[in-house]
Amino acid sequence: MIDHRLHVLRVVAEVGTITAAAGRLGYTPSAVSHQLRSLSKDLGITIVEPRGRGLRLTSLGTLLLERSQELFTRWEEIKGEIAEADTGAILSTRVLRLCGFSTAAATLLPPTAEGVMTEFPGSRVSIIEADPEQCFELLLSEQADVAVVVATDPLPPRSDARFEQAALISDRLDLLVPDDHPLARRASVSLGDAAEESWILDHPGTPYHRLVRTACAAAGFYPEIAHQSHEWETGAALVSAGLGVALIPRLARLPQGYAVHRVPLRGDPVPSRKILTGIRSGSSRQPLIAAALARLQEIGRTLAHSGV
Repeated sequence: MIDHRLHVLRVVAEVGTITAAAGRLGYTPSAVSHQLRSLSKDLGITIVEPRGRGLRLTSLGTLLLERSQELFTRWEEIKGEIAEADTGAILSTRVLRLCGFSTAAATLLPPTAEGVMTEFPGSRVSIIEADPEQCFELLLSEQADVAVVVATDPLPPRSDARFEQAALISDRLDLLVPDDHPLARRASVSLGDAAEESWILDHPGTPYHRLVRTACAAAGFYPEIAHQSHEWETGAALVSAGLGVALIPRLARLPQGYAVHRVPLRGDPVPSRKILTGIRSGSSRQPLIAAALARLQEIGRTLAHSGV
């Protein structure tokens, strides 16, 4: 097996502090520090150095981690080969851990979990709701096996050797307006048609805030932000009260009881958010992970066919 101290090092490199790494790994901060000191002593090099209140890899530490990635990938492949040869007795006791942002956790991951447990009776599936950036930290710390995320900064690039990422679905955005709004009577609108409206957005710095600002900029305007809302239900309540308009993904489900109307957007391209799957490099042959990815792709094709 891979020296576990290398796993500790890669988590520290990802999250940047001893405390954060300890939280991800389920260790005490002193145990993480001990692992790093022990690895550094055995190799006879300095692998991390202080940076502000955190740590960063030295040049030798960076080289060590880059070369170690080949080991991590091969180890995941070996686990897949062993699991494929398993008669099923071991598979039935394994736990698959799925993570995803709020919409994915509500609409994509439950049917995926159901499909995997049907295919592998006795297996268990755990679902974790997490922001996209946190999802990759969960993959790296081996607290999750499959992630469903929205493609946005500051996610790892698709070329990052630590992960395998694949396109899942393009989730179109709709304009959410009050039922009595003039735009509610149209079959579709361009984003520019709402340029003069007051807008309801997520908090600055969040992926959805950046997504809406980018879409509006591409349409030739910057939205006048009247209210900030993180939850779809809160946004729907504000729109229903006539306090502004919002963009809402097609996959997002709104609660009943609000006087709002979704108006499909048109454009070239239609404003949308790109949804991806992510796994640790080399793990795609592990049966439970492979089954989850196949189920997600099947769900994605069904949703695309239905007009999402």
